[in-house]
Amino acid sequence: MTIRNSSLLIPLSFALGGCITASVENNREETTGLQAGETVVVMAKSYHQGNETEADYISCVEKALGSGSGKLNVIPGQNFVDNLFPWFEPRTAPADTKGLAALMSKPGVPAAVKRMGVRYVVWLDGGTERVTQGGSLSCAAGPGGGGCFGFAWWQDDADYEASIWDLADSEAAGTVTADYSGTSFLPALVVPIPLIARTQSKACNGLAKQLKTFLSSTEKV
Repeated sequence: MTIRNSSLLIPLSFALGGCITASVENNREETTGLQAGETVVVMAKSYHQGNETEADYISCVEKALGSGSGKLNVIPGQNFVDNLFPWFEPRTAPADTKGLAALMSKPGVPAAVKRMGVRYVVWLDGGTERVTQGGSLSCAAGPGGGGCFGFAWWQDDADYEASIWDLADSEAAGTVTADYSGTSFLPALVVPIPLIARTQSKACNGLAKQLKTFLSSTEKV
């Protein structure tokens, strides 16, 4: 059975900021919950398709999960990879939970996972890209001074998916997705005034908040 929860945020406008619309959704496949001493690790899944998720986005999610309200115990992904060498290197990491079950049966692997206390692996996939832009802006300088005139805008889409694996059961616990679209503006009347939509950072915080709820919840499927 799958439980689906979603939230849709209306467009948000901020002083000195652009406009952002957001959608965050989760699909639960099994009951979750963290016990005392259990940890979470965040990994990039995109290398399976040859398009690695941005390292700064992964670092942002790690930091957001390990801080603030409802913070989780998070260990650095590289520490996890090093302690399980070579089983989670890009070319050898399991591509699905069937491969995970086979990996967890190998000598030494369960002991290493238990030593680190890792209960869940969060595989991140996705990216942020510029999808459209427009307007015109020109700058000039002369003997009497200079300035910029015009108006420019651009839209960035941040689309990320987190797949959660439960190492204790060698099963997929579910997915959390975050889709943020932000429009930035750059009006200029002598001096440019950037109104930037921080699309990627908003997607990071939104996804991390939903992951905290998902992993800490004891909601039954």
